[in-house]
Amino acid sequence: MKTPIALAITTALTTGLTLSPCAQADGFKDVQQALKDGQTNLMLRYRYERVDQDNIDKTANASTLLTRLGYKSASINGFFGQVEVDNVTAIGNENYNSTVNGHVQYPVVADPTDTDLNQAFIGYKTDNLLFTAGRQQINHNDQRFVGGVGWRQNEQTYDGYRLQYNSESGLSAEYSYVYNVNRIFGPNSVNSDLGGNLHLFNIKYAIDEQHKITGFIYELDFETANAISTRTIGTRYEGNISGLNILASYARQSDTGDNPTVFSTDYLSFEVSAKLTEVNIAIGYASLGSDNGQGFTTPLATLHKFQGFTDKFLNTPANGVNDLYLKASGKLGKLGLSAIWHKLDSDVGAIHYGSEINLVANYPLYDKVGLLIKYANYSADGFSVDTNKLWGMLTFKF
Repeated sequence: MKTPIALAITTALTTGLTLSPCAQADGFKDVQQALKDGQTNLMLRYRYERVDQDNIDKTANASTLLTRLGYKSASINGFFGQVEVDNVTAIGNENYNSTVNGHVQYPVVADPTDTDLNQAFIGYKTDNLLFTAGRQQINHNDQRFVGGVGWRQNEQTYDGYRLQYNSESGLSAEYSYVYNVNRIFGPNSVNSDLGGNLHLFNIKYAIDEQHKITGFIYELDFETANAISTRTIGTRYEGNISGLNILASYARQSDTGDNPTVFSTDYLSFEVSAKLTEVNIAIGYASLGSDNGQGFTTPLATLHKFQGFTDKFLNTPANGVNDLYLKASGKLGKLGLSAIWHKLDSDVGAIHYGSEINLVANYPLYDKVGLLIKYANYSADGFSVDTNKLWGMLTFKF
């Protein structure tokens, strides 16, 4: 079966052959001009990641460089193309378990070295509609359910078709059909792809400048990962009430496809935040429930953003997980600082999993050059083991 890009190219070539010589010449000039007027982007991201994990004697020290080169053509009667290639290289020894390098004596740092096609798609845009076909990024809302896992050196992208609608009335809606998920583990990993029939609906309405409501349906029928084949229906609210920023979301999840477990469980999250002098303070609670030994799962999410940066809860435990957290953030001049504390418990069975502290500092060194330092400490009680992680990251964008 041809990919969306291959089908588009074949159609374009077939159409071109049927045109008159003059029309073909004019069309070729249009393509030349669109390519000439296109935009090239380059990003270099060096990262050092250190992981000290109690159940593994050796400490991981991952030193990697991501080089991302992208190109987007100008538009021809609404049509355009975009391509993006990633290369991840280890700087020095690979003293970490990338999940594919065989270094299982070290803790996991899921940044395998390789060169991969990150994005490659064609698109068509009108005033209100955007249609894209091929390998592409898909990020919904805060990426709690669908995202790109952009923190990792190898991004998660999606093979499929996406239709987006935006109106001046405040309504936006989109539908994506995805037949393959290109995961962060790289093309040479047995965990690299998740194939299936995935339907992603997301609709948002801005009631006014202060209040937005979103509805979503995610039908995930995977070909081989049957245990995470699920149907999720939910809603999300973002608003400001009397100076308090409110985020609230609810979703119901059940089995679908060939999932061997019959279950139905809930997701609930609520966060309230406010600015006190120069510091932003937030308190929040998120619950991923459990039913019949099956926890609420979000396999397409940018999971690193949630429930602690040590990534202990990338897979929801069978008893579910409840996360009570406090956040504080602010700036000292150009230096951005934030701290998050998590208290993590089971949804079923009254198990105290543990607690985690996350600290982040970021500083813009120059225009398009940024420095980030991040630290995470997980103190285990009833789940996993004590873990410390430290990151230093330097990003250049051109």
